[in-house]
Amino acid sequence: METKDLSEEAHKFGYVEGTQVWLKPFMNFPARQVGEVKEVPEDSLLYFANRFENFRQKVDSLLEKIETSENKGSFLMKVLHLKEQVEKYDAIGDFEALHHRLSAAEQEIKDAIAKNRDKNLSTKVTLIQQAEELIDSIDWQETSDKLKEMRQTWIKTGPVEKSLTDELEERFRTAVEAFFTRKKEFFQDKKDMLSRTIDKYKALIAQSEAVKNSDEWEETSKKLKDLQNQWKEIGGNLPRKMSNDLWNSFRAANNHFFERLKKHINSQKTESKDKYLEDNLAKKKALVAEAEELLERPTSEAVSRAKELQAAWKKIGPVKQDESDIVWEGFLVACDKIFELSSLEHYMRKRPLPEGKNSENDQIHARINALREFIKSDKAELEVLQTNLDRLHPNQSNETFRTMLEGKIKNFNRKLRTKNELIELLKKRTTTSSNKTA
Repeated sequence: METKDLSEEAHKFGYVEGTQVWLKPFMNFPARQVGEVKEVPEDSLLYFANRFENFRQKVDSLLEKIETSENKGSFLMKVLHLKEQVEKYDAIGDFEALHHRLSAAEQEIKDAIAKNRDKNLSTKVTLIQQAEELIDSIDWQETSDKLKEMRQTWIKTGPVEKSLTDELEERFRTAVEAFFTRKKEFFQDKKDMLSRTIDKYKALIAQSEAVKNSDEWEETSKKLKDLQNQWKEIGGNLPRKMSNDLWNSFRAANNHFFERLKKHINSQKTESKDKYLEDNLAKKKALVAEAEELLERPTSEAVSRAKELQAAWKKIGPVKQDESDIVWEGFLVACDKIFELSSLEHYMRKRPLPEGKNSENDQIHARINALREFIKSDKAELEVLQTNLDRLHPNQSNETFRTMLEGKIKNFNRKLRTKNELIELLKKRTTTSSNKTA
């Protein structure tokens, strides 16, 4: 702008009063001092008119950028900042015109922002609806890809009204997370199920490995056949290679035992079967008789011998089926008494009786009382086992568990019988001890 024109602008919008330079009032803004006269009043007016020109050029530059930009919303704060400066910028010029231009630009930007926010709102609502429709999907990979793509679209979509932001964000996040939580739980369940299936197979392999070298031919044969039935019942879809490897390990242990059994049977063919079975029965009855006499020996000696008798029992071959259970039950009960008595003595050593109350009769009564407490505990466990058995549904999948429970119940009943017989034995010792004292 020429100096003459600039001077006219300066006088039109400003004036000097004494030593002060003033801007004339405009719009609803009162006159205000913008500076001091340094030397010549006219030069001071021109100086502040030049400052206005510089400020106007800033406004022109900003408005040109807004006109050519696609993202007008990013300029809103700059426009508001310049509008704020109109009220206090130290210069002389047509601030009213600048204020109007900036106000018009502000409104244009706000309109653009509102329009974009409406568009953004529509986009986000659509994304939410699509995400919520996919919550129950079981097309895990395809849906995962869709939701990941939708999340990227959500991130790239501009803002909406602040009052709606939190609600929309929460709805979208909840829908997306609901699907991925289901997906995670599904694959974790699948992994756990696979792991449980493998563990079941491995447990059967371990059991077959443990008995493959056993000389208890009849008992081990039954056990391995039972394990084979359990193997068939497990089912489960394992990877082919893993399934084959597990089966080969299981089959190898079974084959090893039955090959040994075959050789054993062939080696026994030269003997009379009946004589062989009778000899075995006689040997086992002798072991039963010796086991029953162990109660008269010191406990530690009796326990050691009972273990030797058990080892000897395993080396004896089978007996006739109708006698096998009877003789085995007799041997079990006799050994159980020894081991129960050993456990009782161990328990009593940790609970010595007080002086003055530790006579032989006192010792015997203390052991009887301890056995009665053990019986209470066993009966409580037996009751739990019986309750579980009664509640078990009669279906094929529960047969293995039913057999296990029945076996445990049988063992507990034998334990109870053993403890009660020990109590009767101790009572006789009490009587004997009393007679000696008398």
